[in-house]
Amino acid sequence: MGAAVRRRGPISNAVVLGPGEGELIQVATSSVLLKSTGENTSGQLFFSETGLGAGFPGPRLHIHRELHDLLYVLEGTLTLRVGEQTLAAGTGTFACFPPGTAHTFSNEEGAEPVRFLNFNTPAGWENCMRDLGAAFAGDRAPTAEEIGKITARYDYEAVTS
Repeated sequence: MGAAVRRRGPISNAVVLGPGEGELIQVATSSVLLKSTGENTSGQLFFSETGLGAGFPGPRLHIHRELHDLLYVLEGTLTLRVGEQTLAAGTGTFACFPPGTAHTFSNEEGAEPVRFLNFNTPAGWENCMRDLGAAFAGDRAPTAEEIGKITARYDYEAVTS
């Protein structure tokens, strides 16, 4: 990782987070480190560093009606599905899924973890991640139906393939 951030005095309303800093959310074998949310971007942007464990199946193929979903792979190979096409997205790959574009991602094929940056505009996806993290925090994993009810509240519509 990078060098630590050195701070000298207050930063006003700016957000400066060093490596590993932010709000950490665990969802199954994935981790979502919130770096920026609607709370500090006037509702404009969600930004996270996401890690997927080997074998992570990812969400169902889905669309967003208003959300732009952007991914940038930092480490490993993320499997992307765009409509009917499947791509191996290695380190340095950028993907932008505008509203209405059927897409998903996974690390099912990978033997190693994958790390990527996730940007969404407008903001709000952080609340979906928080709700999913709370659902996975108990002794039992939520059912697919429970996960569907959570994600349906946040501009996520599963696509039947």
